[in-house]
Amino acid sequence: MFNEIDAQYKNDILETIIDSAYEWIVVVNKDGNIVYMNKKYCEFLEINRSEIIGKHVTTVIENSRMHLVAKSGKEEIADLQYIKGNYMIANRIPIYSNGEVIGALGTVIFRDTKEWDKMSSHIKSLMPQLQTYLQDWQEHNGAKYTLQDIKAVSKQITELKEKVKNVASGDTSILIRGESGTGKELFAHSIHQLSSRSNKPFIKVNCGAIPEHLLESELFGYEEGAFTGAKKGGKKGKFLLAHGGTIFLDEIGDMPLNMQVKLLRVLQEKEVEPVGSMTPIPVDVRVIAATNRPLEKMIQENRFREDLFYRINVIPFKVPPLRERVEDIGHLTEFFLKKMTKRSGKRITMIEEDVLNLLYKHTWPGNLRELENVIEAAIHLTDGEKITISSLPEYFMGDPKLLIGQRSLKEILDETEKKIIEKSLEQFGQDKLQAAKSLGISKSSMYEKIKKYSLE
Repeated sequence: MFNEIDAQYKNDILETIIDSAYEWIVVVNKDGNIVYMNKKYCEFLEINRSEIIGKHVTTVIENSRMHLVAKSGKEEIADLQYIKGNYMIANRIPIYSNGEVIGALGTVIFRDTKEWDKMSSHIKSLMPQLQTYLQDWQEHNGAKYTLQDIKAVSKQITELKEKVKNVASGDTSILIRGESGTGKELFAHSIHQLSSRSNKPFIKVNCGAIPEHLLESELFGYEEGAFTGAKKGGKKGKFLLAHGGTIFLDEIGDMPLNMQVKLLRVLQEKEVEPVGSMTPIPVDVRVIAATNRPLEKMIQENRFREDLFYRINVIPFKVPPLRERVEDIGHLTEFFLKKMTKRSGKRITMIEEDVLNLLYKHTWPGNLRELENVIEAAIHLTDGEKITISSLPEYFMGDPKLLIGQRSLKEILDETEKKIIEKSLEQFGQDKLQAAKSLGISKSSMYEKIKKYSLE
């Protein structure tokens, strides 16, 4: 009896020490599921400890790498981690038992950049430069989104997010399919973030946006003097820039046949040959592709190579359109509303029931992208603190189904954008800079849109 009391006494002391520690502490098992998190960390994340025990760490802590350390057994000391708007210094240490990794311990030493600034005036002077560098690197060379950025409550998306966790650690090629605007790119970013390549480059290529005669040099690079106008010293292609990391081939269904042949060779041989070079260069990349095209039909019409299809479709992903997961509409509407009101500075307290009914009835040919544009338009077009029917684009006034086949999504979105620009200029007394800031766009973009819609 005494030993039990003594053990409980020691446990209570230890629990109090850990919960009161300056550091934030989290422990995961070998599968990356949380087995412990101290009180300070829970308070910061605004979560209930009892509700997160057993959950995968990536669903609780953004940009976490704890699950990777628990798998690899390699410690990560003083790593910068971006959590809730701040860069923090995180240590991740594998936990061993009988010579085997059974989990990982994570601590955050300095909780935000302000506390770090107090350490040293020298570091304080370097912090703005460091943050600018990191943000610039992430914007141009790294994945920007995680699973937490995929906002959904539907069973379909929840299952896809679980699938991401299961397949991210491998190196197999993945093909993400779905209509335009469904969020295919978010899944590509999330797969990279959860993979062992997450600290390596994530390079995106829009295969449909690059002119055919430039696509080869963009993907594989070129040697100096390879063609007229070639840069001195040549140029690295996207595959070499992605070496060690992931390359995301968006709109792969738009890639011309001659490039499909060359891409297939790169995937098979794991080497690239820059334009003008006679020497192939080994390359180690994971390929994630995405398309909204019917590839099987294109194969039958000899517009897409069957061998390439099977090479990239090792793990297929199908992101369902918004109309097939209606339960996500309300959740996404609330998310977009908070996002847009924060950016615009407008106070919106509610959405009328009639508006929500129309949102649920709409078929959403543009999916999440269209819903986001509609909410943004409604916020800028409303005069009060609530979104009413009159705040919505005109095509919502009647039966949305009547417009299918009559007007393109581009026409609908252009009309909505024009009205937003007009309303913003009116709200800020024709001050283009203030109107641009309220919409989260640059002044030059505002001038381009004013010219596009002849608003002067």
